[in-house]
Amino acid sequence: MENTRIDALRKMLELSPNDPRLRFGLAAEYERLGRWELVVDELREYLALTDDEGNAWGRLGNALRQLGRDAEAREAYRRGIEAALRHGHPGMAAEYEEILETWDD
Repeated sequence: MENTRIDALRKMLELSPNDPRLRFGLAAEYERLGRWELVVDELREYLALTDDEGNAWGRLGNALRQLGRDAEAREAYRRGIEAALRHGHPGMAAEYEEILETWDD
C-alpha cells in the first residue's frame, strides 16, 4: 500500500512540478522507506531547481552510497561541503568532511 504522504506530494507536484520543497519532501519520504533510487531521482530534481545549503547534497551522498555508487556519493558530499560553507554552515561541512575522511572502500 502506497504511503498517503507520498500520494499527496505527487498530486501537489502535478500542479507545481517546479516547487523544490515538494521535491525535497518527496525525497525525504522515500528516504524514510529506504527507496534509494527514488531518493536520488527526487534530490537531483530538487538540486536542479534551487541553491541548496548543503543538506540535500548530504542526503544525496548517503542515498548514492546506499546504492554502492561511491564515486557519485563522494562528489555529492564534496558539493555539500562547498554549499554548506557558502551558506555559513561549518558544522555541516565538517560532518561531510569526516564522512569522506573515514570512508571505507
